[in-house]
Amino acid sequence: MKLINSQYPKSKFFSILHKLFVLTILATLMSCATSLTEYKSSQPSLMMDSFFNGKLTAWGTFQDRNGKVLRRFQVEMIGTWDDNNGILDEDFVYDDGEKQKRIWRITKNTDGTFSGTADDVVGKAIGRSEGFALNWRYTMALPVDDKVYEVQFDDWMYLVNTNNVVNRASVSKFGFHVGEVTLFIQKQP
Repeated sequence: MKLINSQYPKSKFFSILHKLFVLTILATLMSCATSLTEYKSSQPSLMMDSFFNGKLTAWGTFQDRNGKVLRRFQVEMIGTWDDNNGILDEDFVYDDGEKQKRIWRITKNTDGTFSGTADDVVGKAIGRSEGFALNWRYTMALPVDDKVYEVQFDDWMYLVNTNNVVNRASVSKFGFHVGEVTLFIQKQP
């Protein structure tokens, strides 16, 4: 059976097929996207400078693209704010005993967005909150074995109540989903 009409060159056929495939993937991804404005009128509001202030404890997992849990971890955090500038000091302990420290330097911008930097973040993280949700996007230099990979994080945080946040972050490389972080964050007295 002949799949390609002989009047069209093979390269043109595959070029059209490739374009249709890319358009289908983009349409699928865009139809699954959540907009932050969907949460605009929800209460109580999640503001980074108020929730991430003081002592916090978090527990989480990293799952691969198929949902298999590859790592479990706990995080102790201390957030401090001086006007519109904050520091979030995070100490990670992984299930294999590895320890990691990350210190975020966060700014609450005049347009309502938040920007942040950390030693393993490439460039700046940018975030915005609407209602009980906060979306935070950044590129992280992630060490794996003897290599460092730049991966993109699309972080979504949802305020459950005044003391608890659920955090889901989609991790991608070259636009392809490679994993997900699920984190439960609790303010401490």
